[in-house]
Amino acid sequence: VGAPPAAALAPFTALPTAQAARAARGTPLAPGALAAVPAPSGLDYTVYLGNLHSQSNHSDGGGALDRCVGAQEPQSTPFGPRDAYDFARRHGLDFLMTSEHNHMYDGADGSNANAEPLAARGLYQGGLADAARYTAEHPEFLAIYGMEWGVISKGGHLNIFNSEQLLGWERNRAGQLLADTFTAKGDYPALYSLMREHGWLGQFNHPQDGQFRAAGRPLGYTEDGDAAMVLCEVLNSNAFSAVVDESEARHSNYEKSCNAALEAGFHLAFSSDQDNHCANWGAAYSNRTGVLIANGTALSSASLLDALRARRVFATMDKQSQLVLLANGHLMGERFDNSGALTLSVRYANSAGRGAAAVSVFEGVPGRNGSVSVLGSAADSTITPTPGRHFYYAKVTQDDGRSLWSAPVWVEQLSP
Repeated sequence: VGAPPAAALAPFTALPTAQAARAARGTPLAPGALAAVPAPSGLDYTVYLGNLHSQSNHSDGGGALDRCVGAQEPQSTPFGPRDAYDFARRHGLDFLMTSEHNHMYDGADGSNANAEPLAARGLYQGGLADAARYTAEHPEFLAIYGMEWGVISKGGHLNIFNSEQLLGWERNRAGQLLADTFTAKGDYPALYSLMREHGWLGQFNHPQDGQFRAAGRPLGYTEDGDAAMVLCEVLNSNAFSAVVDESEARHSNYEKSCNAALEAGFHLAFSSDQDNHCANWGAAYSNRTGVLIANGTALSSASLLDALRARRVFATMDKQSQLVLLANGHLMGERFDNSGALTLSVRYANSAGRGAAAVSVFEGVPGRNGSVSVLGSAADSTITPTPGRHFYYAKVTQDDGRSLWSAPVWVEQLSP
């Protein structure tokens, strides 16, 4: 009965945000953005907040709000990627990815026997060009265009953030491939190898039981997959929401599957997106993916991809909150060797008066394919891990029930 007691947390000065930086230069600040503050000692990063999973009328998204109740017929709606970027930018996001279903570039959910290869490939290349143009016109916003590869049934969706090629398996009546490069449907090991070869980065989208089979098991580990996959969606708001005031009440949690991927051996940070199919990109709920980019480095495709490679990412249900995990001074996302004691420090900040009701630090073992366990509930704790490999991440639950997840740190504990 009554408000839960506040969790004991060390004082933490929030990292500056892109919104705050714009305000300091005189550009209007979006309502609710964090005030400009100095960076904490040793954490010289700016936080960029956005959504890395959405659709437009290049596939099955972009539905008009007054009649959008689910996935749209491919390429049937009025709103395309540029509309999505403009909406998201005006709503205060720093970046948005339109991740179009790779098998819908023929204009159909199944195979379109009459589709033209040049049209499918041209639509994808046009999307890449539009994103680059929009970013050039609005340099403080990053428009990202890419694909959501795969199917749900006996497969699983994953985003590819930076492919200049459309990948697919659909063919027309003449047997012509409706993509730039053939990839076999459901063959995740081969896809991972192709991604690693080209330096393409990926995210597991809304991972569920039985998906992403490789090495004979769901979410099976391969070295190529570990090199290519950098994020795992831990929470999504309702993909078919038409809400525009961030009040969507339906959310899906995928922490169990993300933990399974971490236990399999993947090095993944957590993300939180909206999978918007209606024309409300980033406005369904207050959840965001937070990306840390070094101060003095402009937001760009290159700097965002560098941050994703480094797993400098946190997932939050509250865009006004931040979460950082440190381990012996190493920032979340890092991999390092350790001897002796390991001090884990959870740092949380909120700009709107919310507090932390609970802190949990989790521990797992890469490659064990077991269960992630709760290590403790203290914001600062010192342990001596057993020799071998470990990962640790933090989760904070606010006094309003909204949660945040840090990226893990990966520790190789050396023998005494």
